[in-house]
Amino acid sequence: MLPRGRPRALGAAALLLLLLLVGFFRLGGDPESRGAAGGGGAGGLDPALTPHVPPDGRPRGTAGLDGDPPGDHNRSGCHPPRPRPPKCELLHVAIVCAGHNSSRDVITLVKSLLFYRRNPLHLHLVTDSVARNILETLFQTWMVPAVHISFYDAEELKPQVSWIPNKHYSGLYGLMKLALPGVLPPHLARVIVLDTDVTFASDIAELWALFAHFSDKQVIGLVENQSDWYLGNLWKNHRPWPALGRGFNTGVILLQLDRLRQAGWEKTWRQIATRELRTLLATSLADQDVFNAVIKEHPGLVWPLPCVWNVQLSDHSQAEHCYLEASDLKVIHWNSPKKLRVKNKHVAFFRSLHLTFLEYDGNLLRRELFGCSSPLPPRAEQLQLALAQLDEEDACFQFRQQQLTVHRVHLTFLPHELPAPQPHDVTLVAQLSMDRLQMLEALCRHWPGPMSLALYLTDAEAQQFLRFVAASAVLSARRDVAYHVVYRDGPLYPVNQLRNVALAQALTPYVFLSDIDFLPAYSLYDYLRTSIEQLELGSRRKAALVVPAFETLHYRFGFPSSKAELLALLDSGSLHTFRYHEWPRGHAPTDYARWREARAPYLVQWAADYEPYVVVPRDCPHYDPRFMGFGWNKVAHIVELDAQQYELLVLPEAFIVHLPHTPSLDISRFRSSPAYRDCLQALKDEFHQDLSRRYGAAALKYLTALQQPRGLA
Repeated sequence: MLPRGRPRALGAAALLLLLLLVGFFRLGGDPESRGAAGGGGAGGLDPALTPHVPPDGRPRGTAGLDGDPPGDHNRSGCHPPRPRPPKCELLHVAIVCAGHNSSRDVITLVKSLLFYRRNPLHLHLVTDSVARNILETLFQTWMVPAVHISFYDAEELKPQVSWIPNKHYSGLYGLMKLALPGVLPPHLARVIVLDTDVTFASDIAELWALFAHFSDKQVIGLVENQSDWYLGNLWKNHRPWPALGRGFNTGVILLQLDRLRQAGWEKTWRQIATRELRTLLATSLADQDVFNAVIKEHPGLVWPLPCVWNVQLSDHSQAEHCYLEASDLKVIHWNSPKKLRVKNKHVAFFRSLHLTFLEYDGNLLRRELFGCSSPLPPRAEQLQLALAQLDEEDACFQFRQQQLTVHRVHLTFLPHELPAPQPHDVTLVAQLSMDRLQMLEALCRHWPGPMSLALYLTDAEAQQFLRFVAASAVLSARRDVAYHVVYRDGPLYPVNQLRNVALAQALTPYVFLSDIDFLPAYSLYDYLRTSIEQLELGSRRKAALVVPAFETLHYRFGFPSSKAELLALLDSGSLHTFRYHEWPRGHAPTDYARWREARAPYLVQWAADYEPYVVVPRDCPHYDPRFMGFGWNKVAHIVELDAQQYELLVLPEAFIVHLPHTPSLDISRFRSSPAYRDCLQALKDEFHQDLSRRYGAAALKYLTALQQPRGLA
């Protein structure tokens, strides 16, 4: 859904403003303490706070070849408020992003941009295939008004920079900003270029407005480097690339693209980089070294930005000389491989600012820019019309509303390695929410193969999940488990939408459609692959392989290592067939009596309310998303498989065991609310009508599923 206006975000904005104010009072202290720490207060600034003067006598950041010096732009507190661009002017932002972790960083950056912005934005994203898959899906499902996205293939840029040896942790992608003027559209005159590890604390329109201060020949806006790196005195034998004074940091760049192209930017930086590499051999800070070498030779190209637009939090940063004297901060830059763990006596404050956006509910940013004639994202207008037509007095309004909800989806939330292609490989597909995280470690021990899991989380819970995985030796060691975060939105658990996300991201030819609270037999992964090959599943036989389900009511339980052990536990009463006491119809067609004696797969017939756990080809029908919360979600899927003439084959050596846990909120609603059950019945009626339209007379047999007494499903 697309909330209109800004009212839901105002509270958070006020809270963040309070956080900033409190933080600055804590950093700055009273006037006397600030004067003592700074060496003189208002009457005498600490020399460290004064502009650096190079040997030629011109202040840092002089215009040099281009005429009069622009002055000291790092003292933002001494300047009057700068004008903003017109309210509806489209602002362009370019970001290079590659891999899983960088994609998560980009989202936090974009949240901070969206929180403050009052202008339409066009994001130009240079990505590898991993980041593009993640971000394309995310922005399509985020559906933020007045945000345009363009993708550029990083593979096409690699030849332009791969000849430069680079020691920086950003690798080859850290050099790609050099090539942006030739990659971005020729009609694009200016762009703001950002690193993925920056966080905004102000409207980016204020930064865009600084383009107006460029002279006719200035083409690059940068903040001075806030460490002594380019002065060469950080440690013994430290030899940096050439730079003008302290040099400039390229985490935030204003590029006047039209002038750069006219001035022959590509030829210039290539020539200078080639020359410096003869003696320096490699870059240490990627593109930043090359930018600084160019500026050293052509100082008139740069317009120094106020320091608050790039407060650098590296281990050796002297950024406090900026933020202790500034009236406000604009951009925080975590320019250290340690990121939020960097050594800085004020890091707790900056970390709080960053975490505000890291855990901020991205749904609140789906607000329109009123007064700007910017079209809504694709599908958004149709969804808004459909929502407006819903009857709020309808007893099933919540169900109808949630059916129209588009959830933000972040694919492969953690690093994931593609499984090696195998013709009979199987991915376990499941979904879960925060209260089932404790199941993951045991599942990883039981299933050594690939998994595709959809997690239904808030933004804050997603960060808790990251910490949970990092603290687990079992989970952090796995790279074949793909976690896909679907962000929480609405009162009902969208179980089938989650299953579809996980199913769509499975990369093996076959999938085992399970639930997170079941543990597979230790041998199940190998057994399934063997069975698929022997039964020629998919190639010559259209079948769903049924994995019999059992349950225990004991929290402490010795898991059976074989079918013989399982049968012994079944006979002793420690195990039961799944839901035998609540909903026997759901699994009775599996024919557990026959399974006890079976030595070969056997065929069973579909029956009303049958909902087994099955192994099917990856291109099987998806789950019907109208079923959410509790009830009939798996039943409808098995109906669809049967309608498409899948055979149901029970595997004689396969089994899974359901572990006990507290009931979900949705099952409690189902049991306690007649209205909930009535709405489920209405959904079942609509499902059957759709079946009739798709399959004609062949769908009549499923009508019996709707004529049975209501119960658990």
